[in-house]
Amino acid sequence: MTALYIDADACPVKGECLRVAERHGATVYVVSNGGIRPSPHPLVHTVVVPDGPDAADMWIAERIGRGDVCVTGDIPLAAKCLEAGARVLRHDGEAFTQANIGNQLATRDLMADLRAANPLSQGGGGGKPFGKAERSRFLDRLETTMRAAGREG
Repeated sequence: MTALYIDADACPVKGECLRVAERHGATVYVVSNGGIRPSPHPLVHTVVVPDGPDAADMWIAERIGRGDVCVTGDIPLAAKCLEAGARVLRHDGEAFTQANIGNQLATRDLMADLRAANPLSQGGGGGKPFGKAERSRFLDRLETTMRAAGREG
């Protein structure tokens, strides 16, 4: 049975994840280090991990496997999930795959080095606005991913 793992800290599509998971009868793990209101839905398990670097990521990586799906924006977590045989989507519906994860990790590391090398940098300006079109695209891609994962699991 497919399980859906949500790296819930700063996840803008938790509601959409629950809608799709309910259609598939999938167990949902909403994992964060706090600040998330528990869902009363019987398929949803709210997991609060201790504060600490990457505690939620480690919890997910230790449990996810083939036939499961993870929704995250965290590239190192995505790599661990792919290694375990799971499918992984970003919040915008873009899939992390074996074919693109190496480039994504390298780009992430390069950008971290560039930010560290520029002491005058004020940081980023945030992401693009997240509206109806982005939510719709995410829903469509999660539905397709859940179907494919269900065939594997």
